[in-house]
Amino acid sequence: MAIKEGLRPGGRSARVQESVHNAVRELLETHERSSVTVPMIAARAGVTPSTIYRRWGDLSVLLADVALARMRPDSEPANTGSLRGDLQAWAEQYLDEMSSEPGRNMMRDLQCLITPGYCVSILSGQFQAIIERYPDEMPPNVDHLINLIAAPTVFRILFSNAPLTVEELHRLIELALKA
Repeated sequence: MAIKEGLRPGGRSARVQESVHNAVRELLETHERSSVTVPMIAARAGVTPSTIYRRWGDLSVLLADVALARMRPDSEPANTGSLRGDLQAWAEQYLDEMSSEPGRNMMRDLQCLITPGYCVSILSGQFQAIIERYPDEMPPNVDHLINLIAAPTVFRILFSNAPLTVEELHRLIELALKA
């Protein structure tokens, strides 16, 4: 969630957000997701439930905000020395992280967020970083990579009984590179 105009970065608002985010992550590690409540989070974070409701509105928005914070990459995608290798390394890591139970829950939480373009911008940034390393290889554009690699990966994680296999993922990368 963006810090409101006029609030000091690193001030009380940032401390409350950090405390509440930490409380959510800790509770999700030790409790079933369906049993986590706003009062539990508030008690763990040392704030009142009304603070959480004022800032996030409801539990689903708070969970989505925590998921967004976790989705932001900590670093550039791996540099293997080739476009194919970089795409494979990125896609395998993404598949592994997002097909885990916490990853699937995070994706579901993000579905209820009111800023749908945010996830695409994160993925676009990761693909753009990879593409820019290999300008001489005439790499496919970002939208093409999202459509052929990320979209099927996300769809299978959220709506199928089984995520893509690594072999299926590699075939999608080959399709993306042929364009």
